[in-house]
Amino acid sequence: MQRVTAQLVAGLVAAVLSLLAEPCGADGGGLSLADRVIWAVNSGGESHVDVHGIHFKKDPLEGKLGKASDYGLRLPILRSSPEDQILYQTERYNEDTFGYEIPIRDEGDYILVMKYAEVYFAQSQQKVFDVRLNGHVVVKDLDIFERVGHSTAHDEIVPFSIRRGKLSVQGEVSTFNGKLTAEFVKGYYDNPKVCALYVMKGTSDDVPKLQPHPGLEKPEEEEEEEEESEPGEEGGKKKIPGGSKPRVQSGPRTPNPYAADNSSLMFPILVAFGVFIPTLFCLCRL
Repeated sequence: MQRVTAQLVAGLVAAVLSLLAEPCGADGGGLSLADRVIWAVNSGGESHVDVHGIHFKKDPLEGKLGKASDYGLRLPILRSSPEDQILYQTERYNEDTFGYEIPIRDEGDYILVMKYAEVYFAQSQQKVFDVRLNGHVVVKDLDIFERVGHSTAHDEIVPFSIRRGKLSVQGEVSTFNGKLTAEFVKGYYDNPKVCALYVMKGTSDDVPKLQPHPGLEKPEEEEEEEEESEPGEEGGKKKIPGGSKPRVQSGPRTPNPYAADNSSLMFPILVAFGVFIPTLFCLCRL
């Protein structure tokens, strides 16, 4: 009898434990960030394990397509931890469209994270390109300098899902054959590039965030601005919603050399000339 009771108790305990474990397994609990990453590459560079444990492999395109550059090694990269700056200091670029093929076997929700830093150009409209995912344009007219400025880390995050042989990304759907092709599309301004990229299971909330931008402040709560209306408008003023505010230009802020008024400095010089010229004329007459 005691043996039967002990077996019943053990069975009940096992059942309770299994019920408690089911919710954790359903939402992927127990998997670390690194375990959710199915593919990662340090473009133009060697293998690297970042602070989150993600293992970036050496660039498989080395010697096959495009050109690798480590020009950024001479620069510190803002917004990135010192241990992971190498992911933004090396890059692969090409004079034409190029990309990576990423095998994906399982269905589910995924995130493509692409890492960038502009380490060469010092103004916008010098390097602009698109990014395609299996033919879908997911990033349009990417100008890294315009987004964050010079030698500053910038991540582009693209969620997508794969279900029943279909790829869904940004409201578009196409047939999926087991390979995700991330392409960097040649544009009118210089060559497309990428510094590093990885694909992970999950949502955008699971992606580690970069450090705050050191030179670009964006308040979380956008207040409505008022400006004086043009003649003929009623009320004298009109409100501008936060979404229609002019875009804040990022990058190094250069002081306006013409902003200072130096007219006060010229007054003593003019007085000196006014006294000197008559005195010189008198001396010449003597």
